[in-house]
Amino acid sequence: MKNVLTLAMLGASLASSMSTLAAEPVRIGFITTLSTPAGYLGEDARDAFRLAMEQEGGKLGGIPVELVVEDDALQPAKGKQITDRMSLNGISLYTGVMFSNVLAAVVNGATKDGNFYISPNAGPSNLAGKQCKANYFVASYQNDVPHEMAGVAANELGYKKMVILAPNYQAGRDALAGFKRGFKGEVTEIYTKLNQLDFSVELARMRSLKPDAVFQFHPGGGGINFAKQYGSTGLSKTIPMVVPVFSMDERMLAATGNLAEGMNVVSGWDPQGDNPANQTFVKSFNEKYGRAPTMYAAQGYDTARLIGSALAATNGDVKNTEAFRAALRAAKYDSVRGDFSFAKNQHAVIDWHLLKVEAGADGALREVKVKTIAKAQVDNFAADCPL
Repeated sequence: MKNVLTLAMLGASLASSMSTLAAEPVRIGFITTLSTPAGYLGEDARDAFRLAMEQEGGKLGGIPVELVVEDDALQPAKGKQITDRMSLNGISLYTGVMFSNVLAAVVNGATKDGNFYISPNAGPSNLAGKQCKANYFVASYQNDVPHEMAGVAANELGYKKMVILAPNYQAGRDALAGFKRGFKGEVTEIYTKLNQLDFSVELARMRSLKPDAVFQFHPGGGGINFAKQYGSTGLSKTIPMVVPVFSMDERMLAATGNLAEGMNVVSGWDPQGDNPANQTFVKSFNEKYGRAPTMYAAQGYDTARLIGSALAATNGDVKNTEAFRAALRAAKYDSVRGDFSFAKNQHAVIDWHLLKVEAGADGALREVKVKTIAKAQVDNFAADCPL
């Protein structure tokens, strides 16, 4: 009888331990840029990710989750240190990085030993083709694509001669490569420094070149300064701009005022899109944070819901590598961007739109859709991925 009672007690103890273990939240390492002039990019992605969790009562896909957030300060070495420390602390699911140079330092540590990294923003070309990784997913876009679409838009707008500018780092180089792939006219390339805030030299050169239009990729504070200086010199009155949304998002609109009116913006997300997931997201984000969401927020929200779909399918078992990978690939969730799938290199396949900055009835500037310029666009590197 004593042995029976002992076994029963052991069984109850084991069941209790298993129940406690099952209730442990899945910890997600969110490494992002929260400081520097580009800090709002990470802030918006983090806030939207948290919003998705809050809407499920601290869960994603019905699975309890814990978001562990750290600031990489746009420093690759710091990003790597954070990843290594999180890995030692048992975290096996990562997201959050905004910039490609930081991602390059993070991705190997974040995908080793069966771990996963899901990008809410950066999608460098070198990881999209032959060097694609089985446990690396990009829920946003491949870096070249928005800029390639800007080149297509520039063709449709009738421009033949353009000056194109971007910072001299991986995403900047990808930006200009992508634009040249889409644009059929003549270009003059200018590279700036990452986090550069004074563009007087570049603006003087642009004035002398007299292009039909300008394409520029400067996210965050650099893009705000570029737009302000471009407007204050009078160039905006004579030389129009075609930009990816990262060069004129909702935060930048608020910071630059009427200088952005009339600007052509290419985006994979329509802020006024009428699909139910997007309407819920935009309304909830505005109510929660008192500001309009940016593309970074839209992508952060989508990334959270994508992860939630995989957690639901695997009952939160991230260590079941093959099953979790298959669930991510299936992407069974309602994206704020409409139809969403992955190419064979596990980079997002979405529609791309031409927007125009216009004043609404209230006088506030907003990005209004002109047309869809590409449906289900697959990046140029997917075919080379051996997955």
